[in-house]
Amino acid sequence: MARTKQYKEEDVIQKAMNLFWRNGFEATSVRMLEKEMGINQFSIYSSFGNKHGVFVESIKAYKSELNSIRNILKNSNNGLVGIKQFFYDFLEFTKENEEGKGCLVCNTVSELGNKAEPDLMVELMKFTEELRSLFINNLKQDKNRSQEIVEKQANYLTTSMLGLSLGSRIQNESELEDYIEMIFNPSLRV
Repeated sequence: MARTKQYKEEDVIQKAMNLFWRNGFEATSVRMLEKEMGINQFSIYSSFGNKHGVFVESIKAYKSELNSIRNILKNSNNGLVGIKQFFYDFLEFTKENEEGKGCLVCNTVSELGNKAEPDLMVELMKFTEELRSLFINNLKQDKNRSQEIVEKQANYLTTSMLGLSLGSRIQNESELEDYIEMIFNPSLRV
């Protein structure tokens, strides 16, 4: 007879997500996961397969947490103003979790690059493409932009978002706000 789990998967994944966010994938051991999640190695392997499985679920949980600010952008009809607000909302989001700083997805891309397992790479690329799609939809609200310009600006904004994420790990709030203003005000750029 199978034993019933003494934990909720979403609760232990939340704990694992914060651990990965703090330490990165490579520096997080299964022993550290056991301690942080409050479950033993057998339970980790039984529920998630391995450390990698826990990490993929952690990325999914992180994306779910970000939905609150992504949904604001998704429902925005303010075009570029809405995108700029998203950048500021993201900055607030990074301050709410002092353990992590930055974006777990961006941190993972920075750490693993193309060494990520294929299923993890799918999650990372899906996140980036969803973000880019949100930018495209908001940029299209300005009917004066050609499709080509919309695509290029969406690429620029996606890369800028990655830069903001990495910068939020080491720069102060004022510097990050300057960065956002430079993105959205061409006359300030070098």
